[in-house]
Amino acid sequence: MKSLIAGIVGATLAFGGSAYAQEKYPTKPIRMIIGYAPGGGSDIMGRLMAPQITEALGQQVIVENRAGQAQNIAAEFIVRQPADGYTIFLSSAALGVNATLYPKLNYDPVKDFIPVAVFASSANLLMTHPSVPAKTVKEFIAVVKKNPGKMNYSSSGSGSTQHLSGEMLKLFIKGDFTHIPYKGTGPSLTALASGEVEFSFSNIPAAQPLLNRFRILGITSQKRSSLMPEVPTMIEGGLPGFVTQTWYGMLVTRGTPQHIVDALNKVAVNAVKREDFRNRILQMGSDPIAESPEYFRKMLAEEIERWGKVVRASGIKP
Repeated sequence: MKSLIAGIVGATLAFGGSAYAQEKYPTKPIRMIIGYAPGGGSDIMGRLMAPQITEALGQQVIVENRAGQAQNIAAEFIVRQPADGYTIFLSSAALGVNATLYPKLNYDPVKDFIPVAVFASSANLLMTHPSVPAKTVKEFIAVVKKNPGKMNYSSSGSGSTQHLSGEMLKLFIKGDFTHIPYKGTGPSLTALASGEVEFSFSNIPAAQPLLNRFRILGITSQKRSSLMPEVPTMIEGGLPGFVTQTWYGMLVTRGTPQHIVDALNKVAVNAVKREDFRNRILQMGSDPIAESPEYFRKMLAEEIERWGKVVRASGIKP
C-alpha cells in the first residue's frame, strides 16, 4: 500500500512539475542572437520581431549581434547554449548556403537546430555606384565584359545570398569580377556608397536608408516589387531564371521542448497576422510569412539543395 501511494504521489508530482514548467516559460529575459552587424536585413528584422516576443510572453528580449563568417559565429554560439528556449537564433538564408559552402562546420544546419518560424522573405537589388556607366542590367553586363577582372562587388559576408547572387551573375554572364566580403550588410553598403566597390546585391530592408546613394538596376524576384515597381527584374534585364531571395526566421537549439517551440511560433504567426506588423514588413520591401515549424523545416531543406547547386557549380570557397 505504501509503495502504491508513493507511486501515485510521484506520478502526480511529475505531471504537475511538467505542467508547471510549461506554464512558467519564460521566467527570465530571452536573448536573440543575430549573425550580422547592426544595420543589415537580419538586424532590422530581428529588432522588429523582438518586441513582439516581449509583448506576448512578458519577458524582455535582448538582441545581441555576433557578426562574422556569414553568421557561422552566431550559429556555433547558439548550439553551445542550453536547449531551454532562452537563446533564439535570428537567422537568414545564409544558414542554407553554409551547409555546402563550408566543408567543415562546427554545427549541423539541420540536426543542431529546431526551426521555429520563418516570418519574412526579401529579394535582392542589384545596385551600382553612380560612377559605373550603366543604367540598365544589359548596360551593366556590357560594362563588366569590357572590364574583365577590374570590378569588385561587396556582400554581407561569404556565403550570404548577396554573395551567391554575385556568383550566380558571374555564371549567367560568364563575367570576371571580384567578391569583397564585409561583416554585415551595413558595412557592405557603406563600401558601395563610398565607391570602395563598384556594385553590390542587397535586400530591400537593409538598402532603404542609402538607396539615394546608389543606382538601382534590377531586382532578383520573379516579379517586380509592389514597393519599387519602377525597378525591372533581372529576368527582364535579359537573365531568365535569375531569382534569389533571403529569408528571416527564428530557430532554437536542438532538444528545446516542443511547448517552447510552439509558444515562439505562435508569437511569430500572430504578429504576422496583425495588419500593423504585416505593413511594417511590406514597407521594408519584404513579404510576410505566417507558417508552422514544419513549413520552415521543409523550406530550409529546399534552400540547402538549391544553394548547394550554385556553390558547387561556381566552385566558390569561403
